[in-house]
Amino acid sequence: MDQENSTPGSYDDLLRTNRTFNLDALRSFVAICDMGSFRRAATRVHRSPSAVSLQVGKLEELLATQLLLRDARRISLTEHGEVLLAFARRLIDINDEAMAVFRTSPLKGRLRLAAPPDLGTSLVPGMLRRLAEIHPGIVVDVRLDTSAAVQRMFAQGEIGLALFNETDKPFAHARELFSEPLIWLMRASGHAVERDPLPLAIAEIGCAWRDAALKALQAAGHPYRVAYSSDTSAGQIAALRADLAVAALPKSLADQELVRIPAKYNMPPLPLTRIWLATDGSKLAEAFITLAAPELTPGAAGRD
Repeated sequence: MDQENSTPGSYDDLLRTNRTFNLDALRSFVAICDMGSFRRAATRVHRSPSAVSLQVGKLEELLATQLLLRDARRISLTEHGEVLLAFARRLIDINDEAMAVFRTSPLKGRLRLAAPPDLGTSLVPGMLRRLAEIHPGIVVDVRLDTSAAVQRMFAQGEIGLALFNETDKPFAHARELFSEPLIWLMRASGHAVERDPLPLAIAEIGCAWRDAALKALQAAGHPYRVAYSSDTSAGQIAALRADLAVAALPKSLADQELVRIPAKYNMPPLPLTRIWLATDGSKLAEAFITLAAPELTPGAAGRD
């Protein structure tokens, strides 16, 4: 009897020890971890939410372990999920780096981009990484400033690409990328909302969220004082967590510690916050937008 026939099942054993990750499934898994929901991840990877869920299921079956914990409010990683996420990012980066070697782009030049600090630290880095992978010849200069300053720089021709927050359409050729509600947030079980005048945490002058909050309170005749001012939402969130103030922020920033102010406090209604994009129409700017589009989904800087 030959060696092969004397060891039944050996080929199956070989398959089990040489399984290969599906890179598309890993991309979907990473997108879920980055975006905080299956729906937003599906938009990023251009698949349906059910397809993304199926991919994660196959990864869990492949590894014989649970990777994600799901509940009504959020998605979190298991211990094994944390381990896989680190490997997944490395595998995807190596794949994309190898592909870029064989897909040299003819586009070269310098692109000037401006965005508010919140978007500049949450969305822009991932967008720049994607651009560098496919168009390494494009150099991007980034400036971070208020939404009002970003719009002014674009109008004066100082930048070729503008990314900013605004509650209403700022000018004719701006593109709306996504929108979500602004809501009044406070620390769970906090007492700042009960103080008179209302202590408010706001961003600097020129921020659309600041303007929306102040206009709403003034229109309602609701007394307030500026208790905390910061150039990013991270500063406002810190003030809320310390129960120093309340703030008007995107709904995606709510979590177990930061909650919507209950209706009994009669806070005035707030508008939607919208993320807008404007380009000078150049090939460099349009290449940036084409590659960056998967990053531009609601809640990219926050969670469900």
